[in-house]
Amino acid sequence: MSNDFIKAISLRRTQYALGKNLPISKEDVTKLIKEAVRLAPSSFNSQSSRAVILFGEQSEKVWSITKETLRAMVPADAFASTEAKMNSFAAGAGTVLFFEDQDTIANLQEKFPLYAANFPIFSDHSAGMAQFAVWSALANAGIGASLQHYNPLIDAEIAETFGLSKSWKLLAQMPFGSNEAPFSEKTFIDDESRFAVFG
Repeated sequence: MSNDFIKAISLRRTQYALGKNLPISKEDVTKLIKEAVRLAPSSFNSQSSRAVILFGEQSEKVWSITKETLRAMVPADAFASTEAKMNSFAAGAGTVLFFEDQDTIANLQEKFPLYAANFPIFSDHSAGMAQFAVWSALANAGIGASLQHYNPLIDAEIAETFGLSKSWKLLAQMPFGSNEAPFSEKTFIDDESRFAVFG
């Protein structure tokens, strides 16, 4: 089967070996990320996803904050691997911080009380689709990335550092940059254990 979309998303892979040599300009990366988030679906067209796009030293701040936060929690004799991982993220060209706007969710809960308990779940779905859209768009531009989750440990300091709205809840961090190593082979579980088709 030949399908351009399937071919496109097949390029999305986890890349930890990041560099600063982007194949396109920062301006084009920014446009790409904005458009991917803008086009990602959301329940009730809530458009609850928010993204902060950071380059260079601003991106490195995220991983410095994360590293120092973890340093206070991880035993010193086990910290070397954690520090190396943070440094690998900081070695990239930038980071996308993904948030969901809690005010948007609260407004929907008030407007549609029958679904109130589900709107935080719907928000998580929207966030995942925005993250997937951005990751795939970056991959198709020849840019490596991975998806990280150091929230809620770093939430308060990130919000303060970048002056972000208190209603924005941090859900994920995506360091990105040039691919500085090949990808390992991706394996899949058997279709029989994953899918059921009827009719």
